[in-house]
Amino acid sequence: MIAYVFWHWKKPDVPADEYEKRQRDFHAALAAAPPAGFIMSLSASVAGLPWTDSEAAYEDWYLVQDFGSLGSLNEGAVSGSRSGPHDTAAAAARDGAGAVYALRHGEPTSHQRHAFWFNKPSGMSYRDCFAQLLPRIDEVRGALWIRQMALGPARELCMQGDRPLSLPPAFEVIQSPLRQVWPLP
Repeated sequence: MIAYVFWHWKKPDVPADEYEKRQRDFHAALAAAPPAGFIMSLSASVAGLPWTDSEAAYEDWYLVQDFGSLGSLNEGAVSGSRSGPHDTAAAAARDGAGAVYALRHGEPTSHQRHAFWFNKPSGMSYRDCFAQLLPRIDEVRGALWIRQMALGPARELCMQGDRPLSLPPAFEVIQSPLRQVWPLP
């Protein structure tokens, strides 16, 4: 499974509730007429991520079957019945940034409430890194994602979970609470 992750923030003159409604309308249109290979999308309000240009930003996850499905998503998100809702949502956004991640372990759900962003510690092998992380992912009923082809501004690894957790200091974690915007709980 591959995820296109998109961070975005609203224009100052757009109220947050209106911005979120526009986002939900777009995600609903995407779910109603999914492009080939599309699995689901998630959207959450986030805070404190240094690669966003706003203290209050949003993080969307577009889950697809494989890299080929990213092309279908790219084209499908802005065409057909999705075009109008996409353009309405995009008109309220001030800016954004994206990345591509692959699922390494666990299962993504819409119930994640915390994101943990970090890089593999220098000098640590991926084997040792994953050996330390995999039991913790199961502990928080979460998912571990790894950035693909160094695309995107965020950290190399993202762990999502249903509750906070502590990782060893070597991981230098940025924690971000997630407030679900789509799908609605």
